Amino acid sequence: MDFLDVFGQLDDPRIDRKKLHPMPEILLLTLCAVICGAESWDDIETFGQAKVEFLRRYLPYDHGIPSDDTLRRFFRAIDPTQFQRLFIEWIRAWLHPEVADKVVAIDGKTLRGSRDGEQLPIHLVSAFASEAGIVLGQTKTHEKSNEITAIPALLEWLDVRGAIVTIDAMGCQKAIAEKIVDKGGDYLLALKGNQSSLHDDVRLHFEAPSLQASSRMEQVETLDKGHGRIEVRRCRVSTDIDWLKERHPEWRNLNAIVAITSERHIGETVTQETRYFISSALIPAERMLTAVRLHWGIENQLHWVLDMSFGEDQSRIRKGNAPSNVAIIRHAALNMIRSAKTKRMSIKRMRKAAGWDDALLNDVLTQVF
Repeated sequence: MDFLDVFGQLDDPRIDRKKLHPMPEILLLTLCAVICGAESWDDIETFGQAKVEFLRRYLPYDHGIPSDDTLRRFFRAIDPTQFQRLFIEWIRAWLHPEVADKVVAIDGKTLRGSRDGEQLPIHLVSAFASEAGIVLGQTKTHEKSNEITAIPALLEWLDVRGAIVTIDAMGCQKAIAEKIVDKGGDYLLALKGNQSSLHDDVRLHFEAPSLQASSRMEQVETLDKGHGRIEVRRCRVSTDIDWLKERHPEWRNLNAIVAITSERHIGETVTQETRYFISSALIPAERMLTAVRLHWGIENQLHWVLDMSFGEDQSRIRKGNAPSNVAIIRHAALNMIRSAKTKRMSIKRMRKAAGWDDALLNDVLTQVF
């Protein structure tokens, strides 16, 4: 099932007399333009005018290229919730992403340029298959604090069976842990002050001298060198936590607690930080440390790329539903570029090259058309 088959199910909000340009033509134009570097409505229109003969390989465009105003009105009006769900359906149909025993990182990002007067900027919560570098889905909220309610809604749409779902401290909530378990996954949740009692119990457990003698505590250490610094990471995993389950019975399938100590050496300066986690997964300490590190990949493989290669934070698309809908198009474009990349090119360079080279753009599109 290709891109237009899936997204063709989208409800078109326009009245019949305003449908000069069919919805598939608008979606194809926008997707191709974003793949090739477009960041505004004017960019998309200009791209279409330059590439209309290329676009006609796929669809007729009998009435030419829609104007920037047509694009603006269309994306402001379409239902973002339906668009989000169709994106997830498309990912399943296209990539069939295998998440069993893999890390699915969930984290939020504020689209800063989407602030419009009194309207707060949109905060988008995304699920990211860390090893594959693929966006699995997203949902929007208008405040970072609303991640707590947005994450269960996103999980409801996702298939996380067998996956290790990682979330930062804001998502360390009993209802979220239960939802992950209900969906067949394992959770690995960061602990901070929002769960102060549980955090303190876990911290004191790892600080207890008697812990070193425990046969149910495993640890692993890694060392990284580069850019003038040395970083030592030590991961300790304890499954000797019956006492903790008694004190906090509300945490479903709580099977392990984790302490990760990072020690950084830069010249003569040494800094150290220990972070704590809870998990339902019974996996070796080495895999637990890898899962935590993969979680932060969502920052540099997704959020950073969207800002630096797609100009997301600088985007002035901010009215109605348009910011969240265009963010979904960006995610689709990023997934397609990543899947098509065979040469040693950055994402930013790949976008430029696709805009210059019709053959390369066709290679990107033929994955899903």
